[in-house]
Amino acid sequence: MTESNNKDIFSEDQVKPFQPPEDFKASAQVKDDGLYKKAEKDKLAFWADMAENLDWTKKWDQVLDDSNPPYFKWFVNGKINVSANCIDRHIENGLGDKKAIVFEGEQGDTASLTYSELLKEVNKFSNVLRELGVSSGDTVTLWMPMIPEAVVAMLACTRVGAVHSVVFGGFSPDSLKDRILDSKSKVLITADGANRKGKVLPMIGAAAEALEDCPSIEKVIIVERSGADYDPIEGRDLRWEDLMKDAEEDFSPVEMDAEDPLFILYSSGTTGKPKGILHTTGGYLVGVNTTHRYVFDHRDDDIFWCTADIGWITGHSYIVYGPLSNGSTVFMYEGTPDYPKRDRFWELVEKYKITVFYTAPTAIRSFMRWGNHFPEGRDLSSLRLLGSVGEPINPEAWLWYHEHIGKGKCPIVDTWWQTETGMIMITPLPGVTPLKPGSATKPFPGIDAEVVDDQGEPSKPGQRGFLVVKSPWPAMLRTLYEDPDRYENTYWKQYPGLYFTGDGAWKDEQGYFWIMGRVDDVLNVSGHRIGTMEVESALVDHRDVAEAAVIGKVHEVKGHAITAFVTLKEGVEGSEELVKELKAHVGKKIGAIARPEEVFFTYELPKTRSGKIMRRLLRDIAEQRDLGDVTTLMDPDVVASIKEEYKGS
Repeated sequence: MTESNNKDIFSEDQVKPFQPPEDFKASAQVKDDGLYKKAEKDKLAFWADMAENLDWTKKWDQVLDDSNPPYFKWFVNGKINVSANCIDRHIENGLGDKKAIVFEGEQGDTASLTYSELLKEVNKFSNVLRELGVSSGDTVTLWMPMIPEAVVAMLACTRVGAVHSVVFGGFSPDSLKDRILDSKSKVLITADGANRKGKVLPMIGAAAEALEDCPSIEKVIIVERSGADYDPIEGRDLRWEDLMKDAEEDFSPVEMDAEDPLFILYSSGTTGKPKGILHTTGGYLVGVNTTHRYVFDHRDDDIFWCTADIGWITGHSYIVYGPLSNGSTVFMYEGTPDYPKRDRFWELVEKYKITVFYTAPTAIRSFMRWGNHFPEGRDLSSLRLLGSVGEPINPEAWLWYHEHIGKGKCPIVDTWWQTETGMIMITPLPGVTPLKPGSATKPFPGIDAEVVDDQGEPSKPGQRGFLVVKSPWPAMLRTLYEDPDRYENTYWKQYPGLYFTGDGAWKDEQGYFWIMGRVDDVLNVSGHRIGTMEVESALVDHRDVAEAAVIGKVHEVKGHAITAFVTLKEGVEGSEELVKELKAHVGKKIGAIARPEEVFFTYELPKTRSGKIMRRLLRDIAEQRDLGDVTTLMDPDVVASIKEEYKGS
């Protein structure tokens, strides 16, 4: 690969590293490089020591079984329950009256649960699940708004030993159906509707549409959140409130093996079929507990706000399992940052005295675009630490975040990780690491990451390469649900013995990692990963479309904006009406986040002689770059034609 363009623009000579503030460092969890040295000396001993921070009902016999790669096992024969570590042990340690969850709805309604109250709710819902026949190993699907009941349901699944599959509430009924069918869920937990920018988005009606083709679902539990009308199906649909009213308040957590499945979470891949990423119990909890404690410098009086949705891995790891396993107070908000006004997030930071704020670069770029006066109109002095997640953050957004939100006093932990990794992998430790705007800095202690070239050899400083992980880590995915071949081919065949992340990166002279984003055909739209093939499949599903190619055009706010190049069937003419229809069709098939921003009609797509669509050339056209090599194309004139049409649009 070529030398990085970022190397000269953002070198240490031009961007002076930001040192940890002395007052922050004085009381930080980690003040020196001792944690790194401990992990370097003996990685397995380090992770065993981290695992001691949790309560195990039976200690493991072996920290790591790597005898059958890439099917690794952590904390072999250890026994543990996730919900007991997230709730019960804190109550036993005298934290029963401490707030576990603080919630505000979009309309301003509020709720909170202490750890004792959370235990009561989780126990009751565990009994509900057990009464409905849910037991260890069964799968439960959640399709819910950002409300406390979602956390209660997740924790109850872990308490009874069920596997949960949380589906992002913004996905379409078709996407929900695909995920239910794949996981063979017995129970769906949803809501009557979700509040979104002053409107109610109906959920149970959309869920009913999906369930027409989901024979595995036996019961549907409905939280009446919005007051939206719906017609329950007798014998199948049950009200959350009715079930909880008479449920018992005691439930002993089921002892789980460290390698028992904990959850399935679907992530877009480069084929139309989403990947069902499977995480297991012990190693995942060790990973998120450890990273939350040290990356976010956990303090007992923190009010921790991760703005992600519960339907993404960030919500799993850093709204639920990481913070709650550390006894933190988690803030949850139902709505968007711009409703009813564009200072909504800052109003909430001021009101609840948020201390740690973790959000996506997409949101930060929106805040920048809206204007400095919104954060300046609020008291943000409670903030002591900021975080970034979801995609690489550009240096300009980093500097704005540091100055206008952190007021120059808050370290920023720019974190790199994935649904697959389960936990943060590359990150600063805020009391130790000098920060470079735009760099995720260095691997977390115990993580062995590298940038390699096409042959799998370490790249030189400044040279673009592929980000890999050289050895197993506790929270890693164990497989793709019922698809081991795809698991091996996607992550382990590219560079034998190395985990291939699918991201491009480079390292500077100081060993700092600079992440460049996806090198495959997965788009990052507002922090959400969407497979090009998934969108292309939805377009081709339309009666008028013969072929489609989708690319991500760089967008200053969203990261990628989806641009679709479409070949229509014989006799069909392109029109503005058809453009609108195709956008709506994709929204229905996948969800609004996957709607193309641009749709262009072309008589042919650029293909190699072997028939492969050259999306790289379409990206060059959309971003008005000089075209790369076109000698391998079946018909080079196609590219010139598309370029001319695009320019004239």
